[in-house]
Amino acid sequence: MTKKERAKAIVERLEQIYPSAECALEYNGEPWKLLVMGILSAQCTDKRVNIVCEEMFKHLPTLEAMAEAEVQTIEDFVKPCGLYKTKAKNISACCKILIEKYNGELPRTMEELLELPGVGRKIANLLLGDIFRIPSIVTDTHCIRLSGRMGLSPKGEKNPYKVEKALVPVIPKDKQVDFCHRMVWFGREYCTARAPKCDGCPLSDLCKKSI
Repeated sequence: MTKKERAKAIVERLEQIYPSAECALEYNGEPWKLLVMGILSAQCTDKRVNIVCEEMFKHLPTLEAMAEAEVQTIEDFVKPCGLYKTKAKNISACCKILIEKYNGELPRTMEELLELPGVGRKIANLLLGDIFRIPSIVTDTHCIRLSGRMGLSPKGEKNPYKVEKALVPVIPKDKQVDFCHRMVWFGREYCTARAPKCDGCPLSDLCKKSI
């Protein structure tokens, strides 16, 4: 079985395990909220981001409200997410740019998204995939870890961009967006960082087990 064939089989198996591939960030279908949450997710768990944003969005429920808020106000909300001064500054700047340059809409190209403060390839790919359904690979910590273990990317490779480039040719384009979400759920339930549940793992026959 070639790597591409094995990747396709892994995708199909993950679809059976997790029929509903939902983003772990609870943004309620509002693009600007996913942007904010993506910025906050750097070096922070999705669970904490969800908790912080649930409260923050009650007080700053619209893009306009977030753009008009004092940076200090945003800082007070996002402090539990770490790196809060930089993140608050970037969130404020991004919201202003969306209003002033893009009429309140999210740009839909990688190049434009990467120009937004605090947005790297991981967040840009998340936005392109979840909001616009453009094929994209989000190489978060789960995806990087699992891809290496399963032999879909070079063993020991931690560089997100290199892992992304390794996955793009082998994951079917129309499956890439949901594949990343399913990898997150699988990484939490089975293939955890410290104690992967290899015994009884539903992907054991397809995995290279590079642990």
